[in-house]
Amino acid sequence: MHDLGLTIRHGTVVTAADTFHCDIGIKGGRIVAMSEHLPAGSRDIDASGRLVLPGGMDSHCHVEQLSSMGVMGADDFYSATVSAAFGGTTTIIPFAAQHRGHTIKQTVDDYTERARTKAVIDYGFHLIISDPSADVLGRELPEYIRTGITSLKVYTTYDRLRLDDAQVLEVLALADREGALVMVHAENHEMIRWIATHLLDRGHEAPSFHATSHSALAESEATNRVIQLSRLLEVPLLIVHVSTTEAVRTIRTAQTLGVRIYAETCPQYLFLSAADIDRPGLEGAKFCCSPPPRDEESQEALWGGLANGTFQLFSSDHSPYRFDASGKLPKGEKTTFKDTANGVPGIEVRLPLLFSEGVLKSRITINEFVALTATNHAKMYGLHPRKGTLAIGSDGDVAIWDPEKEVTIRPAALHDNVGYTPYEGRVVKGWPETVISRGRIVVAGGSLQVECGSGVFLPCGRPGPIAWGRKPSPATEWFKSLIG
Repeated sequence: MHDLGLTIRHGTVVTAADTFHCDIGIKGGRIVAMSEHLPAGSRDIDASGRLVLPGGMDSHCHVEQLSSMGVMGADDFYSATVSAAFGGTTTIIPFAAQHRGHTIKQTVDDYTERARTKAVIDYGFHLIISDPSADVLGRELPEYIRTGITSLKVYTTYDRLRLDDAQVLEVLALADREGALVMVHAENHEMIRWIATHLLDRGHEAPSFHATSHSALAESEATNRVIQLSRLLEVPLLIVHVSTTEAVRTIRTAQTLGVRIYAETCPQYLFLSAADIDRPGLEGAKFCCSPPPRDEESQEALWGGLANGTFQLFSSDHSPYRFDASGKLPKGEKTTFKDTANGVPGIEVRLPLLFSEGVLKSRITINEFVALTATNHAKMYGLHPRKGTLAIGSDGDVAIWDPEKEVTIRPAALHDNVGYTPYEGRVVKGWPETVISRGRIVVAGGSLQVECGSGVFLPCGRPGPIAWGRKPSPATEWFKSLIG
């Protein structure tokens, strides 16, 4: 057999479907051999006692993004991708965020240049659509969808981002025509605004009131509403960062009826709670994100949704802001819950948290772990089987895990640029020790092995749910013909 280049031998290989003992050979960036016994390549890794997993995919993260409030995130494409790699992730799909008044071209060009010069692992893009003008819908979005940005995010809340129901329908109709996937941040804006106004009028300004204003009912109402918008056109929809028991039930009910609704949840909703936001002084601001962490009942509902297939994706929603005037506390000690930048970091600890608390505590299987953190992401965004699995012909993206390694999560040990972690002090068991992207060893021996800007852009394909989905009913086809 010719030299295989990089070999990973004697490990336990895990995919979304199987677990087996197998050696892997990688050459030219791709997996070229998988066999029970392979000869050592020119570079050989002994994975005895280790789990050999596909590199993780994180398809919901905010990187070098200016928020709608005008606050720049703490991580650029270098620090974010380095942090992701140290946590076992080899591909990210962050957002290119269109702000009102900006063209899609301006948005994509800006993010493309930032990522091209800094990313150390591979990346794609979603587009956040805040200004669905006739030109954006009729010309720009179709053009960029065809170049490989095949997923669009819309918001039902935030003053500078939210779309009304008619605008959401226009984006769904466009996605249906062009073969794109729409994801939604689902919260009822008017509920949140009304509660927040009354709280502030009465002097309730502490971070804990962020959770009060973002009522669970605001999420469940908007979740139900966007599902009905999806049903009107029979267009697939992904609801992101689900946090509440009622939203889980609503999504599950729709799925049971055969509606093509997909869902995602994140670490903050499994491992944080409203009690964290209620810490003394402004400490609770470290835990403010939207939707906010909820209660133990919601956590259990989310774990159940991960196990029973309600959720297809487990993402970080990494939205990093420093705990100072540049981020979380724009008005210093006078910062109210309404001023606080929304978002928490988590790109590096996403996989270890789920492995430790999910797999090792038998809440999910190791194969479900791979599906939720890698394979389903690749399928959802048209990158499978190039990404998200270990198979001949797939990219050589591998995370070699020490399942016995115990790590106490501390800010100083992480590689982002945030300066704090909401999971500080939590002990996790299991951590990736060697991480490989396209056959390049990115992380080994606790150090970074690749250069800034060595990641590559991934044009995404036709989203999986649409490719798998059924044809719309005759009644819906007739309805669509009426409205053009």
